[in-house]
Amino acid sequence: MENQEKQIVVGVTGASGAIYARRLVEYLAESGAHVHLIVTPNGRRLLQDELDITDVSDLALVGRACPNLIIHPYRDVGSVLGSGSFRTDGMVVCPCSGNTLAAIAAGLSNNLLDRAAAVTLKERRPLIIVTREMPMGRIELQNALRLDEAGAIICPASPGFYMRPTTIDDLVDFVVGKLLDLLGITHTLKTRWADQLADTAGSSSSTPSAT
Repeated sequence: MENQEKQIVVGVTGASGAIYARRLVEYLAESGAHVHLIVTPNGRRLLQDELDITDVSDLALVGRACPNLIIHPYRDVGSVLGSGSFRTDGMVVCPCSGNTLAAIAAGLSNNLLDRAAAVTLKERRPLIIVTREMPMGRIELQNALRLDEAGAIICPASPGFYMRPTTIDDLVDFVVGKLLDLLGITHTLKTRWADQLADTAGSSSSTPSAT
């Protein structure tokens, strides 16, 4: 399936890591996928505190008018995202707070984000939970395990360093690239060992040999 045919739900909560959420939404939208965005009240505060985004819109998140980015009201549990008959290709909660982790693990559906996550699980679609808070206590770990056993993928925002990142954007793209892989979205972000090996080989071939 081409990226343009995919329907991806993205939930943003109040855990620190707004930069991951914006880059994920930006890349998904640029890829042509249909992005269904749900931002919690604390998620909106997070976007303002960490990125100075006061208006959650396509212009603020992607930098342009983007018809394939749809922003759904957080309290609208009657939205299409709350029904299993609306076909999606997966959901990412990025970043995911401990409170949202607990709500999804308990099967609560008091808002659209929690309801969409419950639907994603019951329909056996990919649900990716991007935890960022650290350290994690026993309760959070038990909630994460419960979701893993229910079929979710727990994907902490923990960038690797084998790509030898030199900027914050490199670290962010590593995590976002991993999320795109899990969603089956084709991308050009360098996140794999093969990318690092290719860069190393290219650097070696361009370096004159000693005489």
